Amino acid sequence: MPEQARPSTGEQAKQHALAQLRQAILRGEMAPAQRLVENELAEQFGVTRASIRAALIDLEAQGLVERIRNRGSRVRVVTVEEAVAITECRMVLEGLCAAKAAVAASDEQLDELTALGEAMGKAVAGGEPLTYSDLNHELHTRIREFSGQRTAVELLERLNAQLVRHRFQLALRPGRPQQSLNEHLAMIEAIRARDPQAAEAAVRAHLTCVIEALRD
Repeated sequence: MPEQARPSTGEQAKQHALAQLRQAILRGEMAPAQRLVENELAEQFGVTRASIRAALIDLEAQGLVERIRNRGSRVRVVTVEEAVAITECRMVLEGLCAAKAAVAASDEQLDELTALGEAMGKAVAGGEPLTYSDLNHELHTRIREFSGQRTAVELLERLNAQLVRHRFQLALRPGRPQQSLNEHLAMIEAIRARDPQAAEAAVRAHLTCVIEALRD
């Protein structure tokens, strides 16, 4: 939004601050445990402290921010055990989405998944873990989108937002992208075969490996 058109108060200002803060956390620009000082954020985003405070309350509800008594807000630290618990929930919901996508996806959408799998293979072969991580995220997003299961998608968006730091750490772990690639290609193959049971099983197998990697 242009500077001259940006509202400094009201619902629009809160939504502007909320979007900017959420993206900064998801992109890793704000690190876990980083303090979120209302005055500084209000100045940075050109809104009032009240708008920042309202945005922080929303982000707390989304699991991205935590409020510490007498110390203000900070980016929430997600422990390994919390990450495992979140991934266990993802296993059920993403398995459902993969099964639905195997039935509902169009031929063009199946081709899109295949293209993503090929791009992921090139990223691994080229030693580009961050590119691979982005493509990994994109593949899961597309499978959820193609499933048509809106309720599961909304729940997964909230869960996945809390795992950004762990996702990047796994992507940078030596050998993990190569292993992960085979798991994702199995997911794509099952969805392309229009086999919902196999698609769900492939997702569960993949996320079981993610849990094992988180605990290592």
